[in-house]
Amino acid sequence: MTTASFDRTLAPVNQLVSEFGEQVITPDDPRYESARTVYQGVIDRRPAAIVRARDAEQVARIVTIAREHDVDLAVRGGGHSSAGHGVCDGGLVLDLADLNKIDIDVAGRTAWAGGGTSAGDYTTAAGEHGLVTGFGDTGTVGIGGITLGGGIGFLVRKYGLSIDDLLAAEVVTADGAILHTDADTHPDLFWAIRGGGGNFGVVTRLKFRLHELPSIVGGMLMLPATAETIQGFAEAAEAAPPELSAIANVMAAPPMPFLPEDQHGKLVILAMMCYAGGPEDGERALAPFRALATPLADMLQTMPYSGMYPPEEDDFRPVAAARTMFVDRIDRAAAELIVERLGSAPAPMVATQFRVLGGAMAEVSADATAFAPRTSRIMVNLAAIYENLEERPVHEAWVEDYVAAMRQSDHAAYVNFLGDEGEERIRAAYPNGTYERLAKIKAVYDPTNFFRLNQNIPPAS
Repeated sequence: MTTASFDRTLAPVNQLVSEFGEQVITPDDPRYESARTVYQGVIDRRPAAIVRARDAEQVARIVTIAREHDVDLAVRGGGHSSAGHGVCDGGLVLDLADLNKIDIDVAGRTAWAGGGTSAGDYTTAAGEHGLVTGFGDTGTVGIGGITLGGGIGFLVRKYGLSIDDLLAAEVVTADGAILHTDADTHPDLFWAIRGGGGNFGVVTRLKFRLHELPSIVGGMLMLPATAETIQGFAEAAEAAPPELSAIANVMAAPPMPFLPEDQHGKLVILAMMCYAGGPEDGERALAPFRALATPLADMLQTMPYSGMYPPEEDDFRPVAAARTMFVDRIDRAAAELIVERLGSAPAPMVATQFRVLGGAMAEVSADATAFAPRTSRIMVNLAAIYENLEERPVHEAWVEDYVAAMRQSDHAAYVNFLGDEGEERIRAAYPNGTYERLAKIKAVYDPTNFFRLNQNIPPAS
């Protein structure tokens, strides 16, 4: 940080300390290292201060101070941004972790939750009443961040995206105003935050629809991975009823204690599966997957939906070269490509993840929300996980080449999984006029592009 930028940041930090006291974490605070750390291991940024707001009024004040002093403001929910947008160098971080209050209306089947609430905490609280809202596949992700980008998780085929259950939100805009938005109040803003990311303000509270789901049939199923079983898994997932959503990870088998040693390191399909219904129907829906090959591990069982979010390691920070994309099909050629690429990768750990979509997600019109790729059939994520940061160019080149080989006709992107990949890829997340419509709304609510540390959509001129 230059002397000029330091001097520019010093004044707002002093003002924040004066107004918010111990809620402000500076580099000399013992909490600083932990507070600045985010999920992605390649991100190592040092903000001038981190401020933990407790309500919307405090968020509005922090936004105003940052704007008046013209300093960068990163907004952190769960800290899982692939591009590391929840932290910045030299600027301010607005940490929403303390905005985590959950109010459940059991009779009305709705819930209000703070923007910093984790998906796991929300799911546990709702599950106590036999109710669910679908978020992603990781419990520590913040519901605000995942919802703003769409929300593809274990219930996507049954109940759609997280935004499809979003009924209203409280948003602090760039001018420090606190707005309520829903289908009737600031409808343009409500349309934009359902898929348009953090471009339009800080979402401090969200109101969701809840679905009655006292139990699911789900968990982990591990199968040997061959071109035949990979293709078969994808075909079975497409043929499955919409109650079944699955996330298949094709990877080398980790040394799990329940696996025989001779299976460690061999290519497997590690699938997380969720049938949103009763046990008998669930067993029928899961039978085609079990029939693909003798399972190496079968942990599918009837359980509460919260069981899909097992405990996570607090210090797990993967260093990875990763890309997200959509494909039209995983046929034999695509399956053979997956096996070949994973078997010849330079990284010590590589994975190809695919999720067959459709169902409720595809039943919503593409222009009903800012999430446009409604009819994309299969989402694929490619990753090379490594340790030595000096090797990054090698692994980035490998994953780029893999993407090019895997590419089919669908060139859209899922904004929540984008890294720092440039404007072209951001535009790919918002096809068919969606980007241009978002830019016009951005010009209304953030004309100076104050909220720019995100997958940014500049305001239309």
